[in-house]
Amino acid sequence: MIGVGFSGMTLMNQDRTNQQASSLIGKILSVKGRNQRNKEIEVRFGSSEGQYDLPLQPLLSRGESTKAANENLSFRVFVATWNVGGKSPDSKLNLDDILKVREEDIYVLGFQEIVPLNAGNVLVIEDNEPAVKWLALINQSLNKANHVPLRGSKSISSPRGSLVFPKTSLRKASKALRTEDKRRLKSCNCLRCPQSQTNENDNSSEDDEDGCSNFSVGPMPTPGANSMKYGLVASKQMVGIFLTVWMRKELVQYVSHMRISCVGRGILGCLGNKGCISVSMLFHKTSFCFLCSHLASGEKEGDELRRNSDVIEILRNTQFPRICKTTNSRVPEKILDHDRVIWLGDLNYRISLSYSDTGKLLKQKAWDALYNNDQLKIVREAGRVFNGWKEGKIYFAPTYKYSLNSDIYAGETIETKSKRRTPAWCDRILWRGSEMYQLSYERKELRFSDHRPVCSRFWVGVEAMEDGSKKR
Repeated sequence: MIGVGFSGMTLMNQDRTNQQASSLIGKILSVKGRNQRNKEIEVRFGSSEGQYDLPLQPLLSRGESTKAANENLSFRVFVATWNVGGKSPDSKLNLDDILKVREEDIYVLGFQEIVPLNAGNVLVIEDNEPAVKWLALINQSLNKANHVPLRGSKSISSPRGSLVFPKTSLRKASKALRTEDKRRLKSCNCLRCPQSQTNENDNSSEDDEDGCSNFSVGPMPTPGANSMKYGLVASKQMVGIFLTVWMRKELVQYVSHMRISCVGRGILGCLGNKGCISVSMLFHKTSFCFLCSHLASGEKEGDELRRNSDVIEILRNTQFPRICKTTNSRVPEKILDHDRVIWLGDLNYRISLSYSDTGKLLKQKAWDALYNNDQLKIVREAGRVFNGWKEGKIYFAPTYKYSLNSDIYAGETIETKSKRRTPAWCDRILWRGSEMYQLSYERKELRFSDHRPVCSRFWVGVEAMEDGSKKR
């Protein structure tokens, strides 16, 4: 059902034809033009997952500026988080069920435990091979490509030949999947800036092969870039945490000031088996920050205090390097200074009920009763952490902990009793900022790990560049 609210007028009949709906929208726009420019018209979408109120303008002018909206643009952002339990993917895994709900403008995809969190991965050397495989799988889903376009690299193919995993480094794989040179994405494009510079100290694991800071202002396509619909904007791994950002390739030219920051909160309070990766960037004139985190685990009483501490320290210690040299620069250096922020990940907050009480409510699908005992909801409402952040209504079952390759929670059988955990909504997506409207919040039913992936879609408003601003 679609209802349009304006001066008491409401569409209630689901069987109206498309022609009638189009005529009605035209009349509404005509009425809107005769009113003040800041008059808001709302469109309400009815679904089994609740009601979402949205301004009409973003729905009708996706990616296009309108003078009536003060040169604002609107885009669809898809966000997903998945703890993959230390398992490396194989070529048979298909991400279409997660990513291809419909074509979006921006994809923000975060993973946790892409490698086992053992001493070798945490203390010795980071294993990048699973991250390369995840990039190849994402590229296959978004760009319908069965290989990563690399020059002179050896590849290994799946038995059915459906997907080729590149035998290469994360740095080279990331570079091949970009449609714009990374150094330009990191650069300052402010017209007043006396000198653009890149962050030479960025130790991102997919840095460009050469360390030269002189960059071209023209496009630098990579092999196969012309056939790619989506380009990789950012990718970063910290032990088991992996965050990637993709965009429709025609939008990447509007990205600037891209920076990455990592905060370790694991062993000794500083190693990367737990913690957060943050990506900051300007898209047109609006600042975005995407965070992917894996917080302290544990379901004993008091363990939530360690998670609260992780959140506080991540907000305190995340610092993005200064790129723009202009005075009174609008480019933020702290998370909370950004215009639009999305935090995703395995936040590990549990349900403060016993295993048996939780099980009874699960059988009844009493989501509200379970959610009232959710630790994240409790600490947010008490103002202890995430004060001012938003989260959508949860209408899905807890996403952790499942027995592998099954729909049964661990502990429900004799064989899995030793691995029993009280089911919980560990995997979450929160946001803060104006002009952000959540369209959906759901879990997906992939049995690959002991977590289920969680996805959300947003409409996001963006302030367009002035007419005098140059595209890169």
